[in-house]
This record gives sequence, structure tokens and C-alpha cells, in this order.
Amino acid sequence: MVAVTPTVAADRTDTDSSVLAEFGYQQQLHRKLGPFAAFASGFSFVSILTTVFQLFAFGFGFAGPAFFWTWPLVFFGQLMVALVFAELAVRYPISGCIYQWSRRLSNGITGWFAGWFMLIGQIVSVAAAAIALQVVLPSIWPGFQVVSGDPALSSTSGATNAVLLGAVLITLTTVINAVGVRVMSLVNNVGVVCEIAGVILLVALLFQHAERGPSVVMDTGHAGGSGYAMAFLASALMAAYVMYGFDSAGELAEETRAPRRTAPRAIIRALVVSGIGGGLLLIAGLMAAPSLTDGELAAGGLPYVVTSQLGTGLGRALLVDVAIAVFVCTLAIQTAATRLMFSMSRDGVLPFSARLARVNDRTGTPLLPAVVIGVLAVAILLVNVGQGALFTALTSVAVVVVYLAYLLVTLPVLVRRMRGGWASSAPDGYFGLGRWGLPVNLAAVLFGAFMVVNMAWPREEVYNPTGGPAYLRYFAGIALAVIVGLGLVAYVGRHRQRRPNAAAAMPGGAAS
Repeated sequence: MVAVTPTVAADRTDTDSSVLAEFGYQQQLHRKLGPFAAFASGFSFVSILTTVFQLFAFGFGFAGPAFFWTWPLVFFGQLMVALVFAELAVRYPISGCIYQWSRRLSNGITGWFAGWFMLIGQIVSVAAAAIALQVVLPSIWPGFQVVSGDPALSSTSGATNAVLLGAVLITLTTVINAVGVRVMSLVNNVGVVCEIAGVILLVALLFQHAERGPSVVMDTGHAGGSGYAMAFLASALMAAYVMYGFDSAGELAEETRAPRRTAPRAIIRALVVSGIGGGLLLIAGLMAAPSLTDGELAAGGLPYVVTSQLGTGLGRALLVDVAIAVFVCTLAIQTAATRLMFSMSRDGVLPFSARLARVNDRTGTPLLPAVVIGVLAVAILLVNVGQGALFTALTSVAVVVVYLAYLLVTLPVLVRRMRGGWASSAPDGYFGLGRWGLPVNLAAVLFGAFMVVNMAWPREEVYNPTGGPAYLRYFAGIALAVIVGLGLVAYVGRHRQRRPNAAAAMPGGAAS
């Protein structure tokens, strides 16, 4: 049977362990995280310094300066998703939140695919974040270009060096995750403080060096006429690629103190702060760009603006801050993926679940999932050597499957609301949408479905920009078919190995 929405106790004296016991789990992970650490986990996953620096040129290249408007549009849509997630974080404060929320609101196979999609998206995202070091470190000091040659990611030497730097970074984040959540949180908190300070400083400096006014965001650039709508939709992928992962506070719910109060606020704050900071960074970059028409902005993006306007000295100092943001972004994504793998394994739905569900008594950390995710991410990095277009297509598909995973959460909640099986109010002191729940939930589902189609659309400019093999244009559809097929094989295989009544015995009682 489908799990029933739990009653959230209003008694503030309830312990965190008793909250977890409601769902049939024992407290294994160490509760060390407070409100700022929970917020930092989501903010560093989004990491606007990492992703906006990486993708500014992508958005500008499609739709010119007016691509800025895709940012508030995507932000509004994701805010609807975040509000739904915040309600779920009150009712289900469990690690592996996307998987747990989906299976408890629908059934076993829906929850499985929500977790499967999210896990694949997170593992590939670890590789995608780590490779961003190549965009930053060689510009700070040429010695970081260990492989002699062109440092550009599109070159063989640059791609090889990117894999080397990324592998070192993932090794470090794996070690930090293995040491324990307290060390991870400390590193992440320091990194987030540095990133927020860097964003504030960078925005202020770029505004001081503005070459034009804020009306630049109305300029459609070289695109126009009947074709601009499609160019604008393509440029929206930039914002969509940035604004996800804010749910990480929910992934760490079992390590957060008072999660039913802390996690919902952390989810919303992570997205709101990222949305405001990223929007200011975009408009400041457009206003300060030396030129909008010489092709440099479309090629070099935000790093070009920073080094051109602020000089090499200050520019390099800010790039150091970007490198720190890349580090904590990779750390946050790997941490979230580790908790998701642990949560799914604890329910016995992944291969080798018995081993993956073990938690080290001393560190309170699931060690094997951290190592497995690190190894898989490094393996994905290797694709970038000589196959840069394939790596780019792969990382694009990873974002698509994350949005699919989100949709497998927001849609079951919407169905539950429409059938009258969802409490419209929350106890005093807890987050709830009340009468706004249905319209917000509906908007979240419509936005998610639209963005999945928009991101997976077979655009040559997105999936095969360098004119590689023709199949790359349709890579999203091909990859999704493969991912679903592998997921079905894994699900059926695990289902057959378990006892006939195993699903009913699973914590939460989700049906399969």
C-alpha cells in the first residue's frame, strides 16, 4: 500500500531520534549540522560562482544580453519546486530526500526511478563541477597546467589537464566525506562564506566599472525576428543548469539538528540567496563587459569581463575565490550523492545494498558510498579526454534527469492534493503552504515538465556544437532511454532477490 502522510507532532520537545524512528529507522548518522550548515549545503551545491562563470558565455551566445530574463523566469519556477520541497522536508526529514519523498507519496517503482535519476545526475554533476577547475586554476598560475600545451578545455592538453585536476579534487572531497560530517561541514561553511563575500565584492566592482546602464538587458544581440523565441528558450538552459541542488538540506536531514524546522528554511534560503546573487552577477557582467559585439564575451564569458576590467592582480584574487567555490561545490554534490546512495541502500533497493548501507561507528559516515561515487565521477571525467563534446552532452543529460527526479516528487504530491489526501495546514511553528499549496504545486509540475522538454530538445547547438557525430544531437533521448533501461534492469533484479513481502516490510511501507 502507499504510505500515509505522517502526522507532524507539534510538541517541540520531540527528539531528533524519535522523529526518525517514526519512519522505522535508527539514528546512525551523526547529527552535527545547524541552520547555517544546512543552508550552506544547498547554496554550495548551486554555487553561482562556479556555474555562472562556467555558463555565462553559453546563455549570452544564444540570446544576447536579453538572456538575463531567463534567470528570473527559471528562478520563479524553481521557487515553486522549493516551496513544495520545504513542505515535504517537514513531513519526511529523511536522508535521500528525493527518493524517500517520491516513494512514500506514490509507490516503489516511482520512488526507485526518482532516486535512480537523482543519483545518476549527482554523480555526473560531481565530475562536471570538478572539471571547472581547469577554467580557473591555469589562469591563476600557469604551473597548474601540468600537461604542457593549450589550457583551453577544447584542446587535448587542456582536456587532459582538466581530468588530472578534477581527479585530485574528487580524491580530496572523498577523503573529507570519509572523515566525517563535522569536517565536511566546517570546510563547506568556510567555502560558502568565501563565496558569498566574493560574489558581493565582484558585483560591487563590476558595477563600478560599468560601461553601460541596466537597460542592456533589453538588447537581444544579433538574434531577432521570428527566431528569437527559440534562441531565448535555448539560453534558458544556462539558468536551468545552475539552479538545482538546493534540496541538499533535505539530503542531510538525518545529520541536521531539529530538521523539521531547519531543513525547510535552508532549502528556500539556499535558492533565494543563489537567485539574487546570480541575478546581480549576470547584470553586473553585462554592464561591465568591454564590448557586446566583438565576440569576446560569447567566447570568454564572465572570466573575460573580470580580467579585462579588474586587471590581472585583482582578477586573479577573485579567481582564487572561484576556485574555492568549485571545491566546495564538488564537495557538496558528492556529500548529497553519498547520502542518497546510503538511503536507497538502507532500503535494500540498490545492488550491493548490504555493504553500501554500512555506517562507520566512529565517523558516522557511510564510507563506501563516498568512495564509489568518487571512483565513478573520476571515470566519467576520463570521457573528456578526446571526447569533449560527449562529456558536455553527458553533463547536459545529467541535469535533465535531475529535473525528471524533481518531477517524480512534485507530481505525486499534486495527485495527493487533488485526491484530498494532503493536509492543507501544518502545526504551529512548522512550514506549510496552506491554501496556496495546490496552485504552487501545479506551477511546480508545469514548470518541471516544460523544462525537461526544453532541455532534452535535440538542439544541434547544445548537444553537438562542434559538429561531431550526428547522433550527439539526439543524445538526450538516447541517454534517457539507456538510463531508464538500466534502471528497470536494476530494479527488477533487486526486486527478485528480495522476499515477496520485502516491500511491505520496508520502512514506510511503500508498495512496489
